[in-house]
Amino acid sequence: YLTHSMGLSFFSHHLNEVSGFKKFIQTVILFKYPHDTHLTDLWFVSFNCSMSSDCRTLENCPPNASMELIPWAMLDKSYNVYNGVYAVTQFLHEMLLQQVEMQPAGNGDRMVVSPWQLHPFLRNIHFKNPAGDPVNLDEGRKLDSEYDILNFWNFPEGLGLKMKVGQFTPYVPRAQQLSVSEYMNEWTIGFIQAPHCVCSESCGPEFRRTAQEGRAACCFDCIPYSEKEISNDTDVDQCVKCPDLQYASIERSHCLPKAITFLAYKDPLGMALVSTALCLSVLTLAVLGVFANYQDTSIVKANNRALSYILLILPTCCFLCSLLFIDGHDTATCILQHTTFTTFGVVFTVAVSTALAKTIAVVLAFQVTAPGRRMRHVLVSGAPNSVIPICSLVQLTICGTWLGTSPPFVDTDSHSEHSHIIIVCSKGLATAFHCVLGYLGCLGLGSFAVAFLARNLPDTFNEAKFLTFSMLVFCSIWITFLLVYHSTKGKVVVAMEVFSILASGAGLLGCIFAPKCYIILLRPDRNTFHGLRDKSHSHSGSNNPS
Repeated sequence: YLTHSMGLSFFSHHLNEVSGFKKFIQTVILFKYPHDTHLTDLWFVSFNCSMSSDCRTLENCPPNASMELIPWAMLDKSYNVYNGVYAVTQFLHEMLLQQVEMQPAGNGDRMVVSPWQLHPFLRNIHFKNPAGDPVNLDEGRKLDSEYDILNFWNFPEGLGLKMKVGQFTPYVPRAQQLSVSEYMNEWTIGFIQAPHCVCSESCGPEFRRTAQEGRAACCFDCIPYSEKEISNDTDVDQCVKCPDLQYASIERSHCLPKAITFLAYKDPLGMALVSTALCLSVLTLAVLGVFANYQDTSIVKANNRALSYILLILPTCCFLCSLLFIDGHDTATCILQHTTFTTFGVVFTVAVSTALAKTIAVVLAFQVTAPGRRMRHVLVSGAPNSVIPICSLVQLTICGTWLGTSPPFVDTDSHSEHSHIIIVCSKGLATAFHCVLGYLGCLGLGSFAVAFLARNLPDTFNEAKFLTFSMLVFCSIWITFLLVYHSTKGKVVVAMEVFSILASGAGLLGCIFAPKCYIILLRPDRNTFHGLRDKSHSHSGSNNPS
């Protein structure tokens, strides 16, 4: 109700004139319906009739008594009853049509309708009655009725005038549900404009409503949809969530299929990684060519020529293996990626073991001041080189167990990116993956420890400081990779894996062979026996001043 000092505004069911209803009412006579108690009471009150002695019939009624003499108007309840009866007739009509269509010709059985058959029809009914008003019944059997806003004017006293000043329609957009005539201000003292139907503005298509605690139902807050929720209507309480393989459009009005993606060669990131891998491979082969061309020089001979060749060939294999991680989206490529990573683990183990063997040989040669026959035999026979197959065999066993017990498989990641499904190659058993990296880390720490022991050897033969720095680079790279691996998903993990392989090989190549290439190409005067001897003597003199 909207009250004011000089009148009252209230809601009433919207009524339209029903064609033929008034004529039907005017033809109603009590004597046609003697058992209708409501009609009997109406006749008794309206025409001052008296009750018979048996209290069953009326007496002394005017002979011309009829409904034409009684002022009447259709009530809202009568209008609802009219709509209900019309809905039932619609149902019976459809049932009759279905029976005629399905019933065999010549079968004249009478249609029998059970009450339960009416429920599915009325669950969601929409039609227009003969008065032209839409009748809507939702799934909760709730009738969406229109309401008229009436202003009751009783001045001067006894006037009793009811004037329609607005209308409420529930089945239109919320912003259009309430309409009030602007000249209502002339009737109502205390109002300067038409009242609003809600205390909160309508939520847009990208928001859903949530009720404000302790306030009226028309008071609500607008909360934006999440990335996967949509709705076609405004002012909704619940949103529709898109399936995992779809995402919500920008307007949040419908779901769109996610595009399948993976780290491909044509991507800028993929092209950058491929270019880096190829450049590093060419650079490594160039260094190998330099060592092969200057194999008879003093610095190449002094640094174990055979092991140096191995150390140059293995990083090249690591660089080329990383290419298989890009553009892989099927089972065959996934298996190759898995094999590539295990191959990298074995290859890099051989590379680190080779560097470790070189350092052990140098340590044994210079830490033992007076080696006996047994130690001399160990050094001459190349026993330190046995570190390479032993360390490699352990890593090979770990990788073989990994491939045999937990083969890789193609998986999809539909959560990392909003509009894409990322194809990833699952590595299977995570424990084996960490064992491969853990063993490489232990081997790197062992190499670092041995290199630390050889830090005071003459610079001519000493690679300890270069190996130490290369192992620090290696450990830093893979520790960073493990942190990124557990905190990110999608193509970033694959890119970090490729980058770690490339950076590890580049660190080994740059830290160990860059100084040697500098001497071979730019300082050939130091790449002689006399140059090495002078450098060694100068180093010894600096450590032992006279």
